[in-house]
Amino acid sequence: MLDVESYAVNFITRNISKDYAFHDLQHTISVVEAAHKIGKSMDLNEASLEILQIAAWFHDMGYDQGREGHEERGCEYVANFLRPFNYPADKLEKIQNCIRATHLNHPAKTELEKIICDADLSHLGRRNYWDRCDLIRQEIATTRDTVMTDEEWVSFELGFMQAHSFNTPIAQELYGNRKIKHIQKLERRQKKYKELSNPDTSTSLPIRNKKGKKKKKPSFSDLASTNASADINLKQINLGRGVETMYRTTYRTHINLSSIADNKANIMLSINAIIVSITLSTLVPKFDSIPNLVIPTVVLLMVCLVAIIFATLSTRPKITEGRFTRKNIEERNANLLFFGNFYNMSLDDYNWGMLEMIKDEDFLYSSMTRDLYYLGIVLAKKYRYLSYCYAVFMYGLIIAVITFAIVFIA
Repeated sequence: MLDVESYAVNFITRNISKDYAFHDLQHTISVVEAAHKIGKSMDLNEASLEILQIAAWFHDMGYDQGREGHEERGCEYVANFLRPFNYPADKLEKIQNCIRATHLNHPAKTELEKIICDADLSHLGRRNYWDRCDLIRQEIATTRDTVMTDEEWVSFELGFMQAHSFNTPIAQELYGNRKIKHIQKLERRQKKYKELSNPDTSTSLPIRNKKGKKKKKPSFSDLASTNASADINLKQINLGRGVETMYRTTYRTHINLSSIADNKANIMLSINAIIVSITLSTLVPKFDSIPNLVIPTVVLLMVCLVAIIFATLSTRPKITEGRFTRKNIEERNANLLFFGNFYNMSLDDYNWGMLEMIKDEDFLYSSMTRDLYYLGIVLAKKYRYLSYCYAVFMYGLIIAVITFAIVFIA
């Protein structure tokens, strides 16, 4: 029995460079799944589904030697793989034709070729399109030495999306509607970039408050930092995928640093608690028979106690009010991204506030900026207490050991 999946997974994992961030194992698996889904929906027989599955597993294997000519290398690899199984020549030819059809300039002729082409580009109409889009951009930058600005990338991707069309009605049904939504979002971004580069043509409308008075829409720079230079404005900031990646990376870094700090605090709590328990059980009972142990033991216990206090302070949670009013949200000075700020709000108020934040990109980015700022404040406090804890433990332990040494020498 053909074990195509195991062979393909092992080959791709071992041989294809990590520089090909998009054409990775995850992409191949997605194409295999999409090809099977489309094929089943079109009531293909098992033999045709097998051809599709094998072609999907092998269609990008040629990336082990680079992008150019990878389809032909995939055809060669699948022939070498199937040769020991005496695979029928007509079915092998169909598999190879399917692999060749995935080339963008190669027209799909047969039904199977059209299906695998749709599966290969099914990410255009999937929920994870934006993440995969980032990976394509990264791959182009690393393998073709081509770096695009956010505006250039949006224009490039929008042109590709508009020129593309699915070959089969099933693929159009499965992925067409979401693809249209992605195109509309790209068009909005392109329009924004044009407005930012041509401020005279901007058509942004003022926001009205409940009293009907015009209220100037806050800029990203105003919300992000009250100490920012007056020369900084929204036109100087690209609110594209690069900015979103920056926020995502920064959040992940903050969370990792917080986890590291908590682990360090737990280590110090455990070590000092063990030292205290051993000291109390072994040395304190000997005070009557060996009175010289009193001073160094007390020093050791005080060192451990102070270290425990600082370690506890670094992990102690802070209780907040947990409520923002609708007025705070309307004035765009609320941060609904941290649970400590909303746990006392009603579900309706919180849901309304989140919708307001989602609709207003400036409010969303300013909330994330504010959240990162306060996460940084908390981290600084954690690490400050930890540095005190480690300093007390290190120098205090040295002093305690020296005190024990003096007592025993004397």
